[in-house]
Amino acid sequence: MFIGEYQHALDSKNRIIIPAKFREGLGNKFVITKGLDGCLYVYPMDEWKKLEEKLKALPLTNRDARAFVRFFFSGAAEIEIDKQGRALIPQNLIEYAGITKEIVSIGVSTRIELWSKEKWTEYNEQNIDFDEIAEKMSELGI
Repeated sequence: MFIGEYQHALDSKNRIIIPAKFREGLGNKFVITKGLDGCLYVYPMDEWKKLEEKLKALPLTNRDARAFVRFFFSGAAEIEIDKQGRALIPQNLIEYAGITKEIVSIGVSTRIELWSKEKWTEYNEQNIDFDEIAEKMSELGI
């Protein structure tokens, strides 16, 4: 399980240091893809395979399903962590997430999200009514 928030920087070669607390759960190889809300999603291989199976089961005849599958798979890349704990992030994903230098990595249970510091700050400054969200979550059985 991934939890916590970590701030770090992108180096000149588009590499980030994966926080030590996340490395064990990720393993040496993982998948990174476009996420929702303008961030990147990082999945350990076992979680990616679960998501892949769910996405493959979506009906090909459903326009939204096709669009969603394209979104996730077209941006996906298999990444390996080097001996220094760094991962090279593909340029297209750096651009998608609007990452320039500073990155915030957050643990979100079965995945990690990578945010540009600016987008993460903007997201947290929104007037989000968590009481209202909590009520909606109760409708989902949470």
